[in-house]
Amino acid sequence: MSDAAVSRAHRDEWARVVAALTRRFGDLDVAEEAAAEAFAVAVERWPSDGVPPNPGAWLTTTATRKAIDRIRRESKRDDKHQEARVAYDDDPPQPSGAIDDDRLRLIFTCCHPALAVEARVALTLRMLGGLTMPEIARGFLVAESAMGQRITRAKAKIKAARIPYRVPSAEDLPARVDGVLTVLFLVFNEGYLATGPGTDPVRRDLTAEAIRLTRLIHDLLPSDGEVTGLLALMLLTEARRPARVSPDGELIALDEQDRGAWDTALIAEGHRLVRERLATGVAPGRYQLLAAINAVHTSARDMRDTDWSQILALYDRLVRVDPSPIVALNRAVAVAELDGPEVALAAVDRLGAELAGYHAFHATRADLLRRLRRSREARAAYDRAIELAGNTAETAALTRRRDRLRP
Repeated sequence: MSDAAVSRAHRDEWARVVAALTRRFGDLDVAEEAAAEAFAVAVERWPSDGVPPNPGAWLTTTATRKAIDRIRRESKRDDKHQEARVAYDDDPPQPSGAIDDDRLRLIFTCCHPALAVEARVALTLRMLGGLTMPEIARGFLVAESAMGQRITRAKAKIKAARIPYRVPSAEDLPARVDGVLTVLFLVFNEGYLATGPGTDPVRRDLTAEAIRLTRLIHDLLPSDGEVTGLLALMLLTEARRPARVSPDGELIALDEQDRGAWDTALIAEGHRLVRERLATGVAPGRYQLLAAINAVHTSARDMRDTDWSQILALYDRLVRVDPSPIVALNRAVAVAELDGPEVALAAVDRLGAELAGYHAFHATRADLLRRLRRSREARAAYDRAIELAGNTAETAALTRRRDRLRP
């Protein structure tokens, strides 16, 4: 089945179906293929028959039947009697791990330390988020074919190593949580600004699920600073969602947003979590620093009230923790507010070799060039950003800014 079919047929149910089937059959390939077949049937039948009263239950039941049919065929061919027995076992599964949540167990299965970090993230984005291969490949800035091979190898490793489908025991949790946080952050980011041109620009289903699962992990590890930091970061970012897309579908930049539309309850919770971590006196990690930066942004009633000195100081600390070119790019935005666009442009241009295929690099350059009144260069940078962006709302915003340039 095509990824497009999954996106059309209630993709918010994808993770629930895959997780339920993985619990029952213990095989990621069986779970994914059966879920895909069920979604294909839904795409074919629902337009004429109507959406069933309980779409999730319908998809799970249909996928279960597809999985049983597949296992029956394989058991005849390969003598897989055990798989066939499991398929017909109607006994309810016993709770596994600290929290009885299928999707949380699925994350920890996909993020097992036996897998390479990149494979853990990619596999979970596919299995939990239902993201398409192009969406995942764009997030990693790699070719789609390479990403497909990475996911295939990861699923094979889980099967061969008999990696269990469960939340780790309490003593094993700290060693496993970093990969899980990376996955949840990427799932959230895909929901907050979807990379695919054929999807909604903001996917509330993904941001809500990422927050839900991060809350569960925070319940498991309440004193873990990075878990708290990631939860705060998600809440403070999600708080701005109501103001991010205009009625005509254009992405609204932070400096143009109606701050009165921000979710004050989420902001208050996020600020409280940031303050709790500051009170510990422990050196913050990546997510805590990102949360603190967002806390500064959401504390300002107007863009002009933003404490850019504090934001730059936080980015200076973040660069030491995470010396990535994307962090350096975001830091340059703060530099532009304090030292001017010319200084910031010099810093951005030094990142060109690493970020040539990243649309935000070109969009940032375009804005700095616009502010320097270098309109012809700004137009070329906007054109490249539009070419790479993918998201329809972001493309519309970039196009508007480009078209407003003076000759």
